[in-house]
Amino acid sequence: MIRGVYQHVFNFVGLVLLQVLILNNVELSGYINPYFYLLFILLLPFETPKWLMLALAFSLGITIDLFSNTLGMHAFACVLVAFFRPYLLKLIAPREGYDSGTEPRIKYFGLEWFMKYAVIMVVTHHFALFFIETFKFHQFFSTMLRVILSSMFTLVIILLSQLFMVKR
Repeated sequence: MIRGVYQHVFNFVGLVLLQVLILNNVELSGYINPYFYLLFILLLPFETPKWLMLALAFSLGITIDLFSNTLGMHAFACVLVAFFRPYLLKLIAPREGYDSGTEPRIKYFGLEWFMKYAVIMVVTHHFALFFIETFKFHQFFSTMLRVILSSMFTLVIILLSQLFMVKR
């Protein structure tokens, strides 16, 4: 149990540092921005209480906001994703349900299940983040293009990280 707590603290700090020091500086043609820190919320254990998940998501988002000077936009998107996560997990649950002590990873549920889960979570996060950032309806199509391209790039990075973890 304690080992798991230390692992999640390490993941939190590592993903925040990776995001603010490296990935926030990556912007390809103004449309592709990777937000790899979302992996922290994606990989929380199934047994995580809702209140703790929301608190962790808010802490993650507000930390990214502090370093990015974005005034709560990441916090909003993270809390939104954390709020919908239990409902999504229930919707895509395997017939036999989730085993106690497992986490939503490729090595436990396979590539197809993980991709369904990750795509919905990442697109929801990016949709909320980019539309609250622009907050203009006349830029709908350019914002949707940003959502799609950034989601694809973020999903590739997340998938590569998961495949690397499976190989270990």
